[in-house]
Amino acid sequence: MKRLIEEVKHSDSIYMPVPARIASMMPLTEHETLFTIELPHDLSLRHGPGQFVQVSLFGIGEAPISISSSPSRSNGIFELCVRRVGDLTNALHKLQPGDIIGIRGPFGRGFPVQHFRGKDILLIAGGLGMAPLRSLITEVLDERGNYGRVIILYGSRHPQDLLFRNELVEWAARDDVELHLTVDYPDSQWRHTVGVITTLFSEVQIVPRNTAAVVVGPPIMYRFVLQELLNIPIPKGNIWLSFERRMKCGVGKCGHCQLHHIYTCQAGPSFSYAEIEDLQEALS
Repeated sequence: MKRLIEEVKHSDSIYMPVPARIASMMPLTEHETLFTIELPHDLSLRHGPGQFVQVSLFGIGEAPISISSSPSRSNGIFELCVRRVGDLTNALHKLQPGDIIGIRGPFGRGFPVQHFRGKDILLIAGGLGMAPLRSLITEVLDERGNYGRVIILYGSRHPQDLLFRNELVEWAARDDVELHLTVDYPDSQWRHTVGVITTLFSEVQIVPRNTAAVVVGPPIMYRFVLQELLNIPIPKGNIWLSFERRMKCGVGKCGHCQLHHIYTCQAGPSFSYAEIEDLQEALS
């Protein structure tokens, strides 16, 4: 068995999972947990913000999961925010630190950080969309001097559904970050905006020609957020969206992620609006 693990660790095959250890598990909400994953000591993930990995449990299967941690903080360790929604993710939540899982990747095209440098950056997350967007936010903040204004708009259904609440407090306390929050259904303690995420646009002043916008969230959110961004108007090539929800095999073999002629797992999951403007299927 030890010899097999060594062979897997050093395999270059995109189909062969690497055995990785769960270093820690931290509940974020009732349904989401943050997993810290540790690769073998001689390996590094070398991912970019917006990429994803395939997580496998032997005897159950595998699933694509976006990477939540920043490349600037990766040294053989990375983080995955996992929602408990299916067979694999339910089984994953039953594991303990020290257990071994399989990792393939990273896969896909992440967000073009080099395109954002020198610009104001508008980061928009809905619900679980904060999980992949956190990777980009953390990298931007780690290299804060490379960007102009950093504006974060984040919405969820309920206050208790907000992810990374400790980090939200930290971001709100920074003088160089503009954080705006909203929920659909507030509780008695909620002191921020109430309503869908587009209500937050009235709270910020945006210089359109010098702004790059990144949007990650549920499909229903995209059309309405895009309408706001185009009305500002932010150039279509400066609006980036993630279609990570379409992932399956991760390597362009199953066709599950296909948008007409485009394999999202290979050409994406991040796209500029200029690239997918005519693919209405992408926004449905």
